[in-house]
Amino acid sequence: MQINFLKNLVEEMSAPGNGVIVDILFEKRDVNEFLIAKKMELTINQVRNILYKLSAEGLVSFTRKKDKKKGWYIYFWTLDTEKCLEKIEAELMKKEDDLKTALRERETGRYYICKGCNIEVTEEKALENDFSCEECAEVYTLVDNTNTIRDVKGKITKKENEIAGIRVELKSIREAKEKKRAKERAMIKPKTKKKKVVSKKKTVAKKKVVKKSKPSPQKTKLKAKKKK
Repeated sequence: MQINFLKNLVEEMSAPGNGVIVDILFEKRDVNEFLIAKKMELTINQVRNILYKLSAEGLVSFTRKKDKKKGWYIYFWTLDTEKCLEKIEAELMKKEDDLKTALRERETGRYYICKGCNIEVTEEKALENDFSCEECAEVYTLVDNTNTIRDVKGKITKKENEIAGIRVELKSIREAKEKKRAKERAMIKPKTKKKKVVSKKKTVAKKKVVKKSKPSPQKTKLKAKKKK
C-alpha cells in the first residue's frame, strides 16, 4: 500500500512513469544516483531533476562524496517515507474537503443543463440567461442530482478509507522509530558522579586549628598596670 501511494505522489510531482524511483529507494539508505539513473534508464541530469523536485518538498535527503579520481561530487539519496505519507495524507484530506463541499452544493442547489451542448450551469447562471443556453439558445433542462450525489458520496468514502490506510502506515512507522529511540536511550549508561574523598589527616588538622581572638585594648591596659 505504501509503495502505491508513494509512486502516485512522485508521478503527480514529476511525470508519469517516474514512480519507479520509489522501488529503487524504498527502505534503503544512501543510494548512488548513478545506480538510480541506470535502473531507470535515464540520464543523470534527468534523475537529478526528479530528485531535486522531491528534495524541495523534503521528501528525500542526500549526502555527497567527492570522487577522488574524477574530482566531482556524487550524491547518495534516501527516501523519507514518513514525510511522503504525511504529504499524501494532507493532499487526500484536501480532496476529501473539496468533495464534501461539492456534495453540499449538489444537495442544496439546483443545476440546469443544455442537452444539445452538454453544458451544465447553476441556477443563478440559468436565471441570468432566462433559462436559455448561451451557445444555442436551447431551453435548459433541470438536472436530477440523485446519481451525482451518489457518486460524490462514493468518492468521499474512498478518500476516507485511503486516509485511514495512510494513518495506519504512519502509526506503524512512528512506533518503530520510538522503539528505536528507546533502545538507543537504554544503551546509554548514565554517568555517575565521583564522591570527593577527604583524608582523615586533613580532618584532624582542621579540628586542631583553633582561632585565637585578639585581646581587647582594655584588657591590655589592665595587664600593663598590674605589671607596674
